[in-house]
Amino acid sequence: MNFGRGPSVVLNVGGTRYSFSREVLKDFPLRRVSRLHGCLSEQDVLEVCDDYDRERNEYFFDRHSEAFGFIMLYVRHGHLRFVPHMCELSFYNEMIYWGLEGSHLDYCCQRRLDDRMSETCTYYAAEEPPGESSGGPEGKGRRPPGAEGRKWLERMRRTFEEPTSSVAAQVLATVSILFVIVSMVVLCASTLPEWRAPENRSVEEQSRYTAESVREPSGIIEAICIGWFTAECIVRFIVSKNKCEFVRRPLNIIDLLAITPYYISVLMTVFTGENSQLQRAGVTLRVLRMMRIFWVIKLARHFIGLQTLGLTLKRCYREMVMLLVFICVAMAIFSALSQLLENGLDLGTKNKDYASIPAACWWVIISMTTVGYGDMCPITVPGRILGGICVVSGIVLLALPITFIYHSFVQCYHELKFRSARYSRSLSAEFLN
Repeated sequence: MNFGRGPSVVLNVGGTRYSFSREVLKDFPLRRVSRLHGCLSEQDVLEVCDDYDRERNEYFFDRHSEAFGFIMLYVRHGHLRFVPHMCELSFYNEMIYWGLEGSHLDYCCQRRLDDRMSETCTYYAAEEPPGESSGGPEGKGRRPPGAEGRKWLERMRRTFEEPTSSVAAQVLATVSILFVIVSMVVLCASTLPEWRAPENRSVEEQSRYTAESVREPSGIIEAICIGWFTAECIVRFIVSKNKCEFVRRPLNIIDLLAITPYYISVLMTVFTGENSQLQRAGVTLRVLRMMRIFWVIKLARHFIGLQTLGLTLKRCYREMVMLLVFICVAMAIFSALSQLLENGLDLGTKNKDYASIPAACWWVIISMTTVGYGDMCPITVPGRILGGICVVSGIVLLALPITFIYHSFVQCYHELKFRSARYSRSLSAEFLN
């Protein structure tokens, strides 16, 4: 800590005092408390807390003391639960103030919070760290050394990560969307027979990156799109705060999967030659080129709907696993029974479509999902009765986890919409300034 004296500091939250050493504050799990370590002046301190006593080195927070006690239990033991007889939204507001999110709650409390927020449509957003918002001349005068560079990196990061954070971010997002659309159109058009007929080339020849193909309009467009995506990915990696976390993010992994096939194909052409056996086979290159379809997922950076879908799947993985378990158990039971009734018993009418249990699994899955292609169906009376039970069971089993997934989807959508509106307000402030 660059402000205050003494080996320890005291936090006074609603009348309850907590004593910590200075080194503990540096990496404290609560974001608001850890911000005290970097304060340079009393004015910086008062932006974090409500009052400060220099003599006793005591920081005052006018917040709910009992709620902070439960938050401190999370800091010590790693479990965060609601305070009994306290409104879930009020406790969530305290969590946001101290720098926690709904994901830090235990699973049972997360469900209570989801239900309450879905009922009231109330959503909160974490406070912006000091220095990110547009400050006046007074704020500029007390910036620590290197603050300008950090602020520039943060602005660049937001420009590439948050499409609604500024005018430049919106322009960049629009250009990126156009490149994705153009690349998808070229990919789809390259599979049309009319696209290959004028050039009199086969599918294998289309898959090669030869000198002639690069000079064609489709090759030029593809190279330009790859260059844009590569530059965008490199810049985002450079301005990211945590490089390891950047590499582990799903969307960034998808970006790499969409970009690397092009360079692999070009390197294969350079090192193996245009007429090598591997090039003539063309299977590997066709698979690599078709991986460009992952570029469509890049649109998730710019559309709330796709972000909501991804966040819902991330939060509802337990329900999704439970749904898959339901389907697998029902598939095992109904496939075995249907194979027995249609083919296993010597009733004089053997259905060859149900010759094995794996073959019957296909009929079970299309029946439970009410698709019913009609390519195979039971012909015996017991088999038809079993088919009706299978269909009804599929409807019930698939509907059971849907309520949980729906509530989570609604919450994720409103959270992302709220965050987008918050950045839109900062964009409006940028226009006004």
